[in-house]
Amino acid sequence: MVTIAVIWDEGADRAPGLPAYATEGAAGADLRANFPDRGTVDLLPGARALIPTGLRLAIPAGWEVQIRPRSGLALKHGITLPNAPGTIDSDYRGPLGVILLNAGTEPFTIAHGDRIAQMVAAPVARAAFDLVETLPETLRGSGGFGSTGTA
Repeated sequence: MVTIAVIWDEGADRAPGLPAYATEGAAGADLRANFPDRGTVDLLPGARALIPTGLRLAIPAGWEVQIRPRSGLALKHGITLPNAPGTIDSDYRGPLGVILLNAGTEPFTIAHGDRIAQMVAAPVARAAFDLVETLPETLRGSGGFGSTGTA
């Protein structure tokens, strides 16, 4: 388990609470909309908006937080994240906002306190990049999208 330090943005409503896991087996902790005016945001079909959570995080080095869509919002309303999963780096200390996209066919209203996304803490492996003259061969080779079949 990793501990992520959390503070409230100035003016944030603390009533919606900190990120929380809905069940014992949940991988993602729910994030809630936290509008400074305690209002709503209407997302028209095809529109996107940055939704504030009222939070700032201190993620330990060697970790990231991934922001992912909530499956119920995606299935029922077409609400998703255009950059899913979004990454919060361990050295970022600014406000935590979630970019929501309405990929549905109807307008959707996000209210203050609504669960809008989930966050997953994940370890980060950093890579070294080595410039070489050739790459080792594989069975797939340079086959791209769809090259391994249709099903």
